[in-house]
Amino acid sequence: MVSLDRFDTFKAVVEAGSLTAAADLLGQTRAVVSFTIKRLEAELGVTLLTRNTRRLALTEAGERFYLRCLSMLEAAQLAIDEARSEHTELKGTLRITTTVEYALAKVVPALELFRTLHPELNVHLSTSSTHADLISERFDVALRLGRILDSSHRAVQLSTFEILPVASPAFVKSQPAIDSVQALEQTPWLEHGRVGELSVTGVSSGAVQSYQPDPGKARIKADNSSVLRAFALTGQGVAILPDWLVEDDLQAGRLVRLLPGWHFTRQGVYALYPDTRHLPLKVRVFIDFMKSQG
Repeated sequence: MVSLDRFDTFKAVVEAGSLTAAADLLGQTRAVVSFTIKRLEAELGVTLLTRNTRRLALTEAGERFYLRCLSMLEAAQLAIDEARSEHTELKGTLRITTTVEYALAKVVPALELFRTLHPELNVHLSTSSTHADLISERFDVALRLGRILDSSHRAVQLSTFEILPVASPAFVKSQPAIDSVQALEQTPWLEHGRVGELSVTGVSSGAVQSYQPDPGKARIKADNSSVLRAFALTGQGVAILPDWLVEDDLQAGRLVRLLPGWHFTRQGVYALYPDTRHLPLKVRVFIDFMKSQG
């Protein structure tokens, strides 16, 4: 019988796109991965991959076998998870990816409790301002904020949070009065690379307006909320940031909340995971735990 370990190696090579990349993901040498694929092809009696100097490509038999591999590996993992769940212990490794600032503010404190509940489960937390590819980089779950654009993945909303327009007291004093949405749109601002057009709602009136800042007044653009917070603290402009990121700055007076009579559309926190037939137990348990944390 062909070993499931060889199935997993084959899957890693297909999704990583090369023997070298797959070896890095699996923590093996390229030679071991190459030997495993050759053994698999010999045992099956078919060629699964064609190789040239630039890349690997699936043969027709390889494409069919890859789809079967996915189903078999998912079924095997489900069987393992269900067997382990009878003893209420999770084992193995849970690979999570999210942003640096959300990890520090929310995920790290939550994992402290999660690890005490499941001490046999190892956690690998990766942080980045860019969105990782869950499939090729072999992540179990991604925690993402704001709008979800990944149609190829399943998504579960864990919670919501408020975003606030903030600036340093010195910057506010240097500007004309920022007493309306229109005035805020004309104020020099700090742009987040993944935040698009927003809507704001009056707290007392219920009136809804769109917020479209003047593109010519964007002083700085960044893809990291912590970086924008740093620029806001030094008086570079207005930044729209998560409430959980700036609450200490607001209490200490380092930042000022602008237009407190208006609320921007609340943003969501989502858990994304690959669209597989069976959701691994460790992912389901982690998602349920994060939902319970609010």
